Formats: sequence, C-alpha cells, structure tokens
Amino acid sequence: MAGFGLPNFGQLTEAFKKAKEIQQNAQKLQDELENLEIEGKSDDEMIKVWISGNQLPLRVEVNETFSNANREQIEKNILEAIQKAHESSTTTMKERMNDLTGGLNLNLPGLDNNDS
Repeated sequence: MAGFGLPNFGQLTEAFKKAKEIQQNAQKLQDELENLEIEGKSDDEMIKVWISGNQLPLRVEVNETFSNANREQIEKNILEAIQKAHESSTTTMKERMNDLTGGLNLNLPGLDNNDS
C-alpha cells in the first residue's frame, strides 16, 4: 500500500541521523564562534574593535592619534569600526552555518537567508 506521500522508513531514519549530526555540530560551532575574535577598524585605523563570532564586544584599541582628532571624527571612527566588526562576524556566522548544514535552507532565526 502507498505511504500517503510520506518518505519510506529508510529515508526518515536517514533524515533523523542527519538532523542529529547537525545538532551536534551546531554545538561545536557555537563553542567555536564564542572563542573567535573578529576585528573591525576604522578606515584610518584610529579605532580597532574586536567582537566574538557570537557578536559579543570583546575589546577596543585606540591609536595614539586619537587625542588629536575632533569629536565628530572620533565618533565616526568608533561607529565605523563597530560596523565592520559586526559585518565580518555576521558573514562568518552565516558561512559557518552554511558549511554545517551543507547548504540546506533552514531559515534559522537571526540569520536572514536572503542576504547570502
């Protein structure tokens, strides 16, 4: 008798194995991203920031020329460095998740699959 459009038992078992493998690898990836440091810097390298692969701010470095800059330039540089670090972190996370899932479109919260 037909299976009402459902996959056969072997396909279902294989899908569960793959899901479990992805889950285990996702935890490894989470740990890896937590320990990853991603740098972002302003174009003039006055400000450098580091964030984790999970986008947690870690540290900031300020160049000696900082004291010679005006307030607007300092603010611009800080924002620029943070934006670049965030962009690199997001790209890294998406690439690692894509590697993990083998390109499956899982539509995970927080990761807009249309951006890649």
